[in-house]
Amino acid sequence: MSAEPLTVLRGATVEGRGVVDVHLRGELIERIVPHQAADPAGTGEPVESVDLSGHVLLPAAVEPHAHLDKALLWSRAANPGGDLAGAIDAHHRVAGSIGAADVRDRALAALQVAVRRGYTAVRSHVNVEQEPGTCSLEALLGVREEVAEAVDLDLAAMVGLPVTGEAGRANRDLLDRALELGADLVGGAPWLDDRPHEAVDLLVGAAAAAGRGVDLHLDETLDDRMLAVRTFARAVERHGLGGRATASHCVSLGQQTEEEARSVAAVLREVGIAVVTLPQTNLGLQARGVRTRAPRATAPVQLLREAGVTVAGGGDNWRDMFNPVGRIDPLETAALLVAACHVSPAEAYLMTSAEAAVVTGRPRRTVEEGAPAELLAVRADDVAGAVADATEHRTVVHRGRVVARTEVTHRPVRNWPDM
Repeated sequence: MSAEPLTVLRGATVEGRGVVDVHLRGELIERIVPHQAADPAGTGEPVESVDLSGHVLLPAAVEPHAHLDKALLWSRAANPGGDLAGAIDAHHRVAGSIGAADVRDRALAALQVAVRRGYTAVRSHVNVEQEPGTCSLEALLGVREEVAEAVDLDLAAMVGLPVTGEAGRANRDLLDRALELGADLVGGAPWLDDRPHEAVDLLVGAAAAAGRGVDLHLDETLDDRMLAVRTFARAVERHGLGGRATASHCVSLGQQTEEEARSVAAVLREVGIAVVTLPQTNLGLQARGVRTRAPRATAPVQLLREAGVTVAGGGDNWRDMFNPVGRIDPLETAALLVAACHVSPAEAYLMTSAEAAVVTGRPRRTVEEGAPAELLAVRADDVAGAVADATEHRTVVHRGRVVARTEVTHRPVRNWPDM
């Protein structure tokens, strides 16, 4: 008998396998068997049994792009114009007044919702700039330890601007300090630098020198003249960071000719660069003031996927100055991917779970024997129903343990006809 305790998720629906019992041992899925009524272990050993009848069992979600240092700040830093420039200005207005305790409390509140709704890993960008220096990063490094039993947290040091020239020296020094403190990746928005292509080269070089991955905000604009992602690809290839590099946003890539977009996609695939598309925020920030024929503000997801590029979907901003209604929910992100990017519900959910796991350097999440026991059960018949209904009735498993369970009770409408 194994020393590891056994947990059995009973009566769950798994696509392609019907109603099953899923046995978890340690941090792995040990086996999946047809649902049985009695003694799920079959050995007489102690078992933690979790009833998941009426639930579809899915890989747990991964948030590939959040901003925990800004989470839940909307009421204190509103953005009346609703555009990207206004959001950046709003952030700068409050940045100097945000202390470590404030960042910790909001991050914990946001992560509690994230875990309850099915995220068991989160990559968060965190601003590292003159104000607040490394304060927010240090707070989130502490949060990472506090929440480790429920959710894995990766942190990308989002260096302030400018990055280039003598004026950027202080920010480059802060980035070095952030990496020394323990930031997992180099981040930043080099496309906004006065010398964007040089800024891309500097940040990729910094990641390579530190032995870290890189995840940059790139081309978050509808202006098709801005295409720093090509420079990014060349720099990643030159520094040997393929497989550890992520291009986030890439909105202007969706404004290129199909020939140009396919050319860029081929390079991304060859070099080993993943893309994270962020419909919650980009659909809200972009095309402000365009009254008719407004362009769709996302990366060209279908084209990228057809080219073999790994593409994940993220939530980005969780109720802050960039997005006042940013829901902390992988099923919301998936639904927006269906509507905005024209992928199927199953594909959309994979982009928020299995593909997002790969983007963040984790094993591809699946519901099969030997896979990591990172799971989300949603009361629904199938993944399409889960994405469409997005009920809060969910059970979340991280490293083989149930870390959150929400149950919803419905009272029927009085005198409703029998069905």
